[in-house]
Amino acid sequence: MQIGFCTDPATLASLPARPACDFIEGHVVNFLKPEAPDAEFAPHAVALATCGYPMPAANVLLPAALKCSGPDIDYARLDRYAQVVFRRCKETGIKFIVFGSAGARMVPAGFPISKAFEQYVDILRQFAPLAEENGVTLVVEPLNRGECNLVNTVLEGAEAVRRADHNSVKLLVDIFHMLRNDESPDDIVKVGPLIRHAHIAENKDRAAPGINGENLRPYLRALHKTGYNDRLALEPIWTDLPNQVGPALAELRKQLADSGY
Repeated sequence: MQIGFCTDPATLASLPARPACDFIEGHVVNFLKPEAPDAEFAPHAVALATCGYPMPAANVLLPAALKCSGPDIDYARLDRYAQVVFRRCKETGIKFIVFGSAGARMVPAGFPISKAFEQYVDILRQFAPLAEENGVTLVVEPLNRGECNLVNTVLEGAEAVRRADHNSVKLLVDIFHMLRNDESPDDIVKVGPLIRHAHIAENKDRAAPGINGENLRPYLRALHKTGYNDRLALEPIWTDLPNQVGPALAELRKQLADSGY
């Protein structure tokens, strides 16, 4: 299993020691800057190229104001936005884009959830050919019910992936969101063939592994049972990144080893 954490090259450069990880995961809105000109994005690409770590994935596909559910979807803007995202992915070696985006996905009061789900699936279908052209896989990220009201569980995420029905649309499993929803580890096994990326953090305070001593092994064992052995990114709320990241990576590796990895 490749282990990484969510950060950007500038933050990485500020750390006093080089983290013992395999990759970093970026932020689409802040790092790829899809609605900024190429000249504004160029320094970000240079920073990544010189940071010494690959960035195979980036999360937060859409800003909150660029809606993908409800009555105010701007499909033309979404298309322009996606064209830039996937082109810049190809230029920088990003292979996986995480479609969480709680603010953009949040269904407004009074709007039918079933219709919003269809809108989300339609946008997956709209983005999928652009992703494929640039060698990118779009991964659906279920988000816990406290953060979003659309596509909350891994089973709902799997349904969106199946409905999109495109080889460049797959599933992300986020163990923090599963914990927060009280989802069963067995649900990971049910969706195993669709999984292409994974996130993790403890449930309490969305802390890094080891902070509160949470046992994440049942979910890691379920991942192992599916045969998944690609990438797992730490996505906690860091309260002291320089001093927490090393122990968190070590604790995650220990729990992975205990889980069969």
